[in-house]
Amino acid sequence: MMSIRFTDTLFHLIKTLEKAEKRNFKLFIKRSSGNEDLKIIELFDALDKLTEYDEALLLKRLTSIKKPQLSNTKVHLYKQLLASLRILKSTESIDMQLNEQLDHARILYNKGLFQQSLKILEKLKETAKQHSKYNFLTQVISWEKKIETLHITRSMQDRGEQLSAEAIEVNIKVDMVAKLSNLALRLYSFYIKNGHARNEKDERGVKDFLQKNLPEHAHEQTGFYERLYLYQSYCWYAFIRQDFLMYYRYAQKWIDVFHENPLMIRVETGYYIKGLHNLLNAHFDLRNFQKFETDLQHFINFSNTPLANHHDNHRIQSFIYISSAQLNQHFMKGTFAEGLKEVPALEEKLLEYALYIDNHRMLVFNYKIASLYFGSGNFDVSIDYLQKIINGNPEMRNDLQCYARLMHLMAHYELGNFEIIDSLIKSVYRFMAKMENLTVVEEEMFKFLRNSFHVHRQKLKPELEKFLMSIKKLEKNRFQTRSFAYLDIISWLESKVFEKPMSTIINDKYRNRKKRVYPKVLEEKV
Repeated sequence: MMSIRFTDTLFHLIKTLEKAEKRNFKLFIKRSSGNEDLKIIELFDALDKLTEYDEALLLKRLTSIKKPQLSNTKVHLYKQLLASLRILKSTESIDMQLNEQLDHARILYNKGLFQQSLKILEKLKETAKQHSKYNFLTQVISWEKKIETLHITRSMQDRGEQLSAEAIEVNIKVDMVAKLSNLALRLYSFYIKNGHARNEKDERGVKDFLQKNLPEHAHEQTGFYERLYLYQSYCWYAFIRQDFLMYYRYAQKWIDVFHENPLMIRVETGYYIKGLHNLLNAHFDLRNFQKFETDLQHFINFSNTPLANHHDNHRIQSFIYISSAQLNQHFMKGTFAEGLKEVPALEEKLLEYALYIDNHRMLVFNYKIASLYFGSGNFDVSIDYLQKIINGNPEMRNDLQCYARLMHLMAHYELGNFEIIDSLIKSVYRFMAKMENLTVVEEEMFKFLRNSFHVHRQKLKPELEKFLMSIKKLEKNRFQTRSFAYLDIISWLESKVFEKPMSTIINDKYRNRKKRVYPKVLEEKV
């Protein structure tokens, strides 16, 4: 949970600053004011030294700022910090560079230097086109039209017709990008709230939504952003429906569109990182071990480049997604004990980055760590991590909320806490039924748990074998696969039937599957 020390926005900003950024800020203030003893410098230093935001302690440390002045001084400091960062970071972002040049064009226009302004706008237009910045192009063309309308520039006779045609073309592109980006965002939001489709009704709903909101001629688009948002939309659509082969295809297309336009990796680094994350998830879902390892190594190599470390956001997102993939690799291999060795360092890093990591991501990490402990047979600690999810925000990721409760129930079953099993079964069953999250797999699971804790241990094995046979029949049913994606119930049952650790069962499967030749369709870029 994020500490209350991060609730003050100014304090929050200062705590994200690197040494070079702090040094640059002080130089910026000294240059602009000529006074080294400004109140905002004193406030900056005092806030920088605090470990938690405490206004009473802050005021004690400030000699020249009284309580009534604090609010205005904080606002002024915040604005000055952003101004210094804008100057420092202006060369790092194509958007900031374009806006800076547009400001220059406006200044020249206001000075009456129309031709100079038009020259800058013409160069801006080419740069914006090169980087597919259609929204920015609309601003540039708008300024060009304004100059041509208000002044006789003698630039060319058919200038008006050309600008009108350009404006229409760009507006069509902007409209298409807006529709496709909205579609991608809404599908992703659906997944964050609900997880995978639970039944045919859910699947029909998401199919209808896609058909209703997919723009006409979307598949004919050739622009970078149009294709990127189209592939994102189909990624989320396939993932929600648990069509993992389709998910893989569009995650690969997502990455391919960057490799076809290498310049855009620098422009949209965040989307490239997210695409690599989805591609690794697709390999994990398909148990495509060789490609998983190859693409994970590519991601790790990319995360060590200057580009991936240029911004806090990119560096931290790379860490989050690579860490998630490495945990998934332990689940694929059954190397739970090895995975647990990495947990302390992971948690230390998560604490360091607490400022930047959202609750949804922490929810996922807690579930993965709980799964590692469960797989290694450390059920007590698994319960501790599951409690963090159960006691957290029930409105987020209904699917994880449900399966955290089911794993929590299974952990108590493993520990032999039979005195609470009956009430836990009722509680978890009610919760999952309320969330409309009960599939045949869960129904069978509850049925087994209800009956088995009354069965003598010596007679339990036949019951386990019967349960395993009934569950394995559901393994290929697409609406049941979500259960196996969250909880490897089959491996858990096999470990009991064959009296082997769960890690051994999974590792045997990993080694056997890795020897197989995968279908050609996985090698194709569709």
